[in-house]
Order: sequence, then structure tokens, then C-alpha cells
Amino acid sequence: MCINADVNFAASAVIGAVGVATFRHVREPRAVLFAAVPLLFALHQFTEGFVWLGVRGQIRPDALGHMTFLFILYAQGILPFLMPLAVLLIEPRAGERVTRWGWRAGAIGALTLLGATLAAYVLYALIAYESHARVVSRSLNYDNPATANGWVAATYVVATCGALVLSTHRVVRWFGLLNLAGVAVTLAVKSYAFTSVWCLYAAVISVMLYWLFRSGHVDVVHPNSRIEGTA
Repeated sequence: MCINADVNFAASAVIGAVGVATFRHVREPRAVLFAAVPLLFALHQFTEGFVWLGVRGQIRPDALGHMTFLFILYAQGILPFLMPLAVLLIEPRAGERVTRWGWRAGAIGALTLLGATLAAYVLYALIAYESHARVVSRSLNYDNPATANGWVAATYVVATCGALVLSTHRVVRWFGLLNLAGVAVTLAVKSYAFTSVWCLYAAVISVMLYWLFRSGHVDVVHPNSRIEGTA
């Protein structure tokens, strides 16, 4: 995120409201985790608001350390595990078209395991090494010696965006493609603040998931029923 804490807090409030509204349209327990994505992004942006306050010297240094830990843990560790798991849970398990999409479920399951491995590594890195947040060109730069490398970034993108793109649900696939576009643009324009800027972008476009649930395109598929929301 760039500019100041107020933008983070405002984004958190708006996205959080959409996230709460999204829950009103959840029909199946399996869809709860995916429906929680906007709300979790809102909480994430709220956390970064306090990181801004910390780097500006408006809260205690130890509080800044805690907020930095939480922001990086979610962005680089929890998110690449949560996203493929959430997608896996809403994938069809029985129905007329499952055979056609069956290989995707296996691939998403593999990405979930990949994300879980990355989450464990990021948690270790955050515990073993000190993390820092600083302002660079009006954006926040997050740094941890053990996570600031190419393989972590590549694994992160593959696990997080890959599962979305592989989904049988059209809106989820578009969400994944838009996130991939955001990754490319952020790396080209603000690579030094990738974690912060991309998370804001992903948080903003996550509001499109409200339409997915409001339109009833995420349901448990029973035998001999059609898979809704697919191409």
C-alpha cells in the first residue's frame, strides 16, 4: 500500500463491509473459507495501517514489530496456503461434469500442499530472523533475510494464483487471472514494494467475489446435477 495509513484503514472498512455482506450469501459450509477472502484481506489492510503508524513513529517500536510480523505472515505464508485450500473446498465432487474437471482437483490439491510447505517455511523464517518495514518512494517495503529470494516469490505466485486459475468456476478463474496481471504490473512498476502493493490490489479486486456468492454460483454439487458458474 502507498501514501498513508488512512488509505489502508479506509480500504479495510470498505472491503470489510463487502466481506460481511458476502457471508450473507454463503449456502454451503464448504464455501465459508472462500467467502471469507474479502474479510481476511480487509483485516490484512487494517494491520498494514498500523505498520504505517509504526514507521511514522506513532506507535511503540515493539508494536510495529508485531504488526510487521502479522502482515508478512499472512501475505507470504498464510495466503498461498489459504487460497488453494479455499478453492479446493468449493470444487465439485460429484456430478455430470466432474470427470471433465477431475484433473484440476488433483492439481489444486498439489498446490495446497505446496502452499502449506511455504507457510511452514515462512513461519520459521519470521521466528528465526528479524523482519523490517520501511518507506521507499511512498510505499512500504518489507524485508526478511530468509524470505527475500526468488524461489519464495515464485512458489507464492504459483500456489496462490495457480489454484484460482485452475478452478472450475468462471468468476474464480477471472479473479486468478486479474491477480496474475496485478503481479506482473506490480513487479514492473513497484517491485521493491511488491508485497504491500499487490496485497492492496488483491484486496480491492476480492470484492468481485461478492457477486460470485450473491449470484449463487458456488454450491455443493450433488450426483447428476450441473456445476454452476463453469464455462
